Amino acid sequence: MCLYVPDYHGHMQHIMTGKVKEVYAIDDDTLEFAYTDHISVFDKIIPSMIPHKGETLCRTAKYWFNILTKEGINNHYISEPSKDRMDVKRVQIIRDYSKIDGNTKNYLIPLEVICRYYAAGSLLDRLKSGKVKPEDLGFEPGHEVKKGEKLPKPFVECTTKLEATDMNLTTEEAKKMAGLTDEEYDNIVATTLRIDEIIAREAGKRNLIHCDGKKEYAFDKDRKLMVIDTFGTLDEDRWWDAEEYAKGNIVELSKEFVRQYYRETGYHKALYDAREKGEAEPDIPALPQDIIDRVSKLYVDMYERITGEKF
Repeated sequence: MCLYVPDYHGHMQHIMTGKVKEVYAIDDDTLEFAYTDHISVFDKIIPSMIPHKGETLCRTAKYWFNILTKEGINNHYISEPSKDRMDVKRVQIIRDYSKIDGNTKNYLIPLEVICRYYAAGSLLDRLKSGKVKPEDLGFEPGHEVKKGEKLPKPFVECTTKLEATDMNLTTEEAKKMAGLTDEEYDNIVATTLRIDEIIAREAGKRNLIHCDGKKEYAFDKDRKLMVIDTFGTLDEDRWWDAEEYAKGNIVELSKEFVRQYYRETGYHKALYDAREKGEAEPDIPALPQDIIDRVSKLYVDMYERITGEKF
C-alpha cells in the first residue's frame, strides 16, 4: 500500500510497510519512519488499532536516541518532523548475505540482538524444552530456574532480522551471517550492555526494572557501529514494576499481557504447532475492546514513566 504523505518534504517515496511503521525515503541518505497504531505479537500483526500507540512508541525511541547522542553512542536518529515520525540515516539492506564481507559499509547488520537479565517470556519455554540449559545462563547445572529469577549474568543472543520469523542463532552463525569479525561482534555485545546500563539507570529512577530488550545495528559509511530502529520501548523491551518485584510479585508493564491473552485463547499453541509442522499459519483474531483500551492506556502511562515526560 503506497501512501502519499504531502508535507514539507514534498513527495516522499514509500518503500516499506513494517509491523508497526511505514518507511519513506526522503533522499538517498535519509529515511522517515511513520509510526502506526498497529500492534504485533509472535510476528503477526493484530487486526486491531491501539489509540496513541504509534506516537508513544516514536516519542519513547526519540527520548533514548537523544540520550545516546549525549553519551557519545553512534546512532541513526536525525530529527523529529512530527510527534509520530522520525528522520533517520538510511543504510542499505543486503538480503544476499554472501555479498556481505569485512569491507561492506553503510548496511543493516541482519541480526536482532537480545539481552536478558531475568528469566521470563520465551526463555522459560526454551528452558522447559531443554533448548537452553541453566548453565548457559550462568547457573549451576541442574539449577531449577524460577520465573522472574535474576540471571547471574546478562544473557546475550542473536536472532535473524530479515527472515519472515525470527530464528535463534549461535554466536558463530550470527557472525557468519552478518559478516562480522570476532572484535566487531564483541563490540556489538559491549554496546548493547552499555545501552542497557543507561536504560537501567534512567528507568530505575522511576521504579522500573528493565527485564530484557532487543537492539538493532548497522554499520555507517565508515563501517562504524550505529544503533538503528527503535529500542527501550514497550514493543522491544520487557518492564516490571520494581516495588512489586521487591514484594515477590511480577507486574508486567509491556505488551506481554497481549501475548498472554492469545496464550489463554489457544491461538499461541495453534500458531506454534502450525510453524513446527510447516503448515499454513492460522490468522490472528482481533482483540476485544476492553483489551484495546487497556493496551492504549498502558502505552501512554508507560511513555510517561519511562521518560519522565508528560504525554
